[in-house]
Amino acid sequence: MQNTATPTHCPYCALQCGMNLTPAPDGTVEVSERADFPVNRGALCGKGRTAPAVLASGVRLTSPLVRSGDELVPASWDEALDRIAAGLRRTRAEHGPDAVGVFGGGGLTNEKAYTLGKFARVVLGTSQIDYNGRFCMSSAAAAGIKAFGLDRGLPFPLEDIPKTGCVILVGSNLAETMPPSLRFFNELRENGGTLIVIDPRRTKTAEQADLHLAPRPGTDLALALGLLHLVIAEGRVDAEYVQERTVGWEDARAAAMAHWPEYVERITGVSVPELRETVRLFCEPETAMVLTARGPEQQSKGTDTVGAWINLCLATGRAGRPLSGYGCLTGQGNGQGGREHGQKADQLPGYRKLDDPAARRHVAEVWGVDPESLPGPGRSAYELLDALGSDIKSLLLMASNPVVSAPRAAHIEERIRSLDFLAVCDVVLSETAALADVVLPVTQWAEETGTTTNLEGRVLLRRRAITPPEGIRSDLEVLHELAARLGVEKGFPTDPEEVFEELRRASAGGPADYSGITYRRLVEEDGVFWPCPGAAEAVEQPAAGDTTAMAHPGTPRLFLDRFATPDGRARFVPVSHRAAAEEPDDEYPVLLTTGRVVAQYQSGAQTRRVAELNAAAPGPFVELHPRLAARLGAAEGDPVAVVSRRGRAVAPARITNAIRPDTVFMPFHWPGEGRANTLTNPALDPTSRMPEFKACAVRLEAVRP
Repeated sequence: MQNTATPTHCPYCALQCGMNLTPAPDGTVEVSERADFPVNRGALCGKGRTAPAVLASGVRLTSPLVRSGDELVPASWDEALDRIAAGLRRTRAEHGPDAVGVFGGGGLTNEKAYTLGKFARVVLGTSQIDYNGRFCMSSAAAAGIKAFGLDRGLPFPLEDIPKTGCVILVGSNLAETMPPSLRFFNELRENGGTLIVIDPRRTKTAEQADLHLAPRPGTDLALALGLLHLVIAEGRVDAEYVQERTVGWEDARAAAMAHWPEYVERITGVSVPELRETVRLFCEPETAMVLTARGPEQQSKGTDTVGAWINLCLATGRAGRPLSGYGCLTGQGNGQGGREHGQKADQLPGYRKLDDPAARRHVAEVWGVDPESLPGPGRSAYELLDALGSDIKSLLLMASNPVVSAPRAAHIEERIRSLDFLAVCDVVLSETAALADVVLPVTQWAEETGTTTNLEGRVLLRRRAITPPEGIRSDLEVLHELAARLGVEKGFPTDPEEVFEELRRASAGGPADYSGITYRRLVEEDGVFWPCPGAAEAVEQPAAGDTTAMAHPGTPRLFLDRFATPDGRARFVPVSHRAAAEEPDDEYPVLLTTGRVVAQYQSGAQTRRVAELNAAAPGPFVELHPRLAARLGAAEGDPVAVVSRRGRAVAPARITNAIRPDTVFMPFHWPGEGRANTLTNPALDPTSRMPEFKACAVRLEAVRP
C-alpha cells in the first residue's frame, strides 16, 4: 500500500511554512516541498527539512521519568501523573493556589495554550501563569494595542511586501531567522522598491539592503524619533491623514521635535546624511512599511521604541492603507496564537483582558464556572521565574527551556533548583527538564493535530501524519488526566477539534475572534485570517454545499476602514528617548547584544540534537570587531570571556568588520559556559514586562591556557 503525503506545517518559526509529510520505513516521516502554500511556496530552511530527525527514538523522550535521588528514572504514566497531582495538591494545601505556577510556550498549539490557561485558572485556581512569548513579541503587542486598539503581528499578508515602495526592517535578521521569507524582500527590490535594514551588525539580511544603518544597541527609540523630526522639518507629514484618521498628533510632534538630527547622531552613531536619506527613501514612494523584530522590542523601553516607529508610519499616512503599515515579525511558531488564548498572565481567550468584568463573565459561562472564581492577573514571565522557590513553590512547565532562554539565566536556574516540585512536559530532555521531579514525554507536531496562527494572523491546521510511539501522550491528554486527579472530571477533552470548538465560543466577540473558523474551513481554504466572527451553525451547515457561503471570509488586511479603537482613529503616543537600563562604563565598557543563527532555533533544545544542524552551527561564539580583538590580543577562534554584572560566559572569538567596534554579539542557543543569557539584563519594560535582552554592559577578558 502506497503511503499518502499529509499536507501540514513546519514546527519551528512563525512563518509556519507549508510542507508535506510522508511516513518513512523507519517510523518517522520524510519532508517534501508543498509549493501551493503562499507563505513559502515550497521553500524550506535547514531546520524545516531536518525537523523529523527529532522524532527518532534515540533523540526524543519515550517514557515518563521521575526523580530518584539525583537521577531521573523511567516510570509508568500512572505513577508520573500521580506524583504531579500530589505535588500540586500538596503545595495548594500548604501555601494556597498562587504558590503553584504554570509556564507555557509559544510553540504550543492554540488548543494546548487555551487548555493550559483554563487548567491554571479552573483546576489550580492560580493567577501565576505566563509563557516564554513574553520574551518575544510583548513590546510590539503593547505598542500595537496602544496605537491601533489591536495587536496582530502583521496587519497584512506577506504577499503585500513585494508590492510596496519601501520597507524599513528594524532589528531583524530574517535571512537567518526565517530564510524563506527573504524572497518577499528580494521581490520588493526586483519590483523597484527599497529595503532599509537597521541593525548594529551587517548581517546576511543587511547585505541585501539598499541602505544599512548600524545604530548602537539600545538606541532605536532615538533613531525613530530623529527620523520623525526630519519628516516634520522637511514638510513630509500627511496632514490630511493625520487629521482624519488619528488623534494625539500635537503631543507626539512636540516630543519628536526635541530629537534633532545632530543629537540623534551622537546617541545612535548614525550620521545625519544617513538619517536624511532614510527619510527620503521612506517618504517618496506612495506606499511604505515599517517592520520590527526583536532588536527594538527586547529592550527595557521596547514598547516606547515600537511606538515611535508606529508614530513615523502614522505621521506619513502609512498605516491602515493598502500596501502600507506597521507590522511585527513574530518569532515563535505559535507566538501569535499563544498570546491570544489565555496562557499570558493578564489574558483570557480571544485576547480578552482578565480584569474586564464582561470578559470574565463571557469566558466563565463557556467554562461553566462562576466569574468570581477566576483569579486576577498574575506575574509576567521573568517575574514569575524570579519568584520560584519563594512565593511560588511548585511549577508545571510546558514547551519552554528557561534555563537557557531566560535573562540572568544562572539566577533563574538557581530559582528553579529551589522549587519544592517541578513537572515538565517536553519532547526532549532539555536543560530545564533535567532539573525536574517528573518529566512527561509528549507528542510532536507530526504526531498530532492542532491549529497555529502564523505571523500574518493566518490560522492554520497542522495535521497528524504518523502515529506516535507507544508510551507518548499529548499535552491535552496530560491536562485531562491531571484535571481528573485534581477533582475536575469534565471540561478538559483530549480531542483537539473538540477543544477548538470550545475555543471558538470562548473567543467569540473578542478582539481575536475565531468563532467563524472551523477545522473544515482550515482544510478547504488553507488557513483563515482572524478576526473571523460568525455563527458556528452557519459555518458548519452552509447553503447548497458551499462551505463559505454563510461564513465570514476572514480579515487578511486590518484597519483599511477604521482602527480597532472606540472612535476608529489611531493614537499617536508621545515618547522620548531614554538610555538603556545599563550603559557601558569604565568597568564594563562594551555593549553585548544577542540573537540567533540560521542552523539553530531558540534555546536549541531540539535543533542541537540534529547532526546536520550541529555541523553547521556546533557551538557558541563571540563576534567582535578587529579593533576590539586587537586591544584584547585575541585571534580568530581564541577563547574569549564576556563578563557582565550577572555572570561570565566563554566562547571562541569570531572576528569581523560586520559589527560595530563598541559592540559584541553572542547567539543564545547553547547552555554551559557559552550561555549568552548568563549575561543578559532582566530590566523590564514598564508596560510589556519585556526583559532587555538586546543591550547590556560587558567587559572582555582573554582566556589564557
